[in-house]
Amino acid sequence: MRPVFVYTVSRLGLLVASLGLLYLLGLRQPFILLVAAFLVSGVASYVLLSKQRDAMSERFTKNRK
Repeated sequence: MRPVFVYTVSRLGLLVASLGLLYLLGLRQPFILLVAAFLVSGVASYVLLSKQRDAMSERFTKNRK
């Protein structure tokens, strides 16, 4: 379960970092801040966490066989 844990913690870290960065850039409305942070962290995780995502999917396919 380690790859799943690493990927999940990394995604949460990107979300928190996105929230902080967008807040510092002046986005103060809570709903818009949260939506924008989800979008930014989703794109960032797609680009930055491909290795962790591959490890997690490999772990799941191993368990199914």
